Amino acid sequence: MWDSNPTPPSILAPDRTRIGQHGLEIVMAVGQSFAIHREPVGKRITTAIVLADDPGGDVTGRQM
Repeated sequence: MWDSNPTPPSILAPDRTRIGQHGLEIVMAVGQSFAIHREPVGKRITTAIVLADDPGGDVTGRQM
């Protein structure tokens, strides 16, 4: 994901009473990797998530 805002996302503590803003929390829970890269304008966020139909868990060559 890329956007022009240079501010990195905030990783909030789990809170069952919070409505919304759980996207990054979910990505962190299911992802194998997560990285934030600063760009000349904004930031790029990458993650690797193993799909259920890939029994070997191989994420090589996939673009998320």
